[in-house]
Amino acid sequence: MKVSVSSYSFQQYISKGKMTQLDCVAKAKEMGFDTIDFIEMKMGQNPTLEEQKEYAKEIRAKADELGMNIEAYFVGAHLYYDTPEENEAEVKRVCDQLDIAKILGCKIMRHDVCYHLTKTGNGKSFDLQLPTIAENCRKIADYGQALGIKTCAENHGYIAQDSDRMERLFNAVNHDNFGLLVDFGNFSCADEDHITAVSRVAPYAVNAHAKDMHLYSGKDSVPGFCSPTRGGNFFRGSIIGQGDVPVKQCIRIMKRAGYDGYLCIEFEGKEDCILGIEQGFATLKRYIAEVEAE
Repeated sequence: MKVSVSSYSFQQYISKGKMTQLDCVAKAKEMGFDTIDFIEMKMGQNPTLEEQKEYAKEIRAKADELGMNIEAYFVGAHLYYDTPEENEAEVKRVCDQLDIAKILGCKIMRHDVCYHLTKTGNGKSFDLQLPTIAENCRKIADYGQALGIKTCAENHGYIAQDSDRMERLFNAVNHDNFGLLVDFGNFSCADEDHITAVSRVAPYAVNAHAKDMHLYSGKDSVPGFCSPTRGGNFFRGSIIGQGDVPVKQCIRIMKRAGYDGYLCIEFEGKEDCILGIEQGFATLKRYIAEVEAE
């Protein structure tokens, strides 16, 4: 298995104006990475599609200059709406992002699938939404296949977060160009046991996020810098190896399932992001070496 880093890991600095997404390429190279993944171009700045494409070209040029690989691109998406027109518009928007992934030279693009339920209609539950979500995923996978880009969905967004839901999604889409992005830490948000969850979805993985988290019981006072899980517990991002997610065991599970792709560091802790990435990188490399030597 190989290690990459997500531009999102630098978001602490990006949000403070200390870095740009373009700067992340050189910084990742300086830190010893040869591969970097990206979230949406100029996220939060409301850029036009053309502005995103132009920025992607700048990033690709910088990566080429430094000999850096860009493996994956991550975009948000909500693939259930009540009307065909809304669904069609969202599918087109995500397919437009595949064009950006192509400019970046990515082999993989992750899109989310669902962020919320509704009170009426087929939006009331994940399973009622699933046929529409699956149809939209297939359309996106078709377009990605034509571009030579594998599409995938992540356990992300509280609703589509449990491993059994992700397995049902994979089966419902049933497309050779579609798989799952397995984020070790994100199962915390659905209060799910990480070992059970990763072992269930590992066979469907085309990409993976190495993420650690500090976990706290909801029976206690709310800790600082924390977010709530779906079940009322709490989590906070951690440097890999310093939290409660059994990252090394998750790597072992992925290896047994035949996964040999990238483990992407996605740091979300409150510590300085450069420190968090550096320490996490060292620990992750050690974990991989130990698992591969077993």
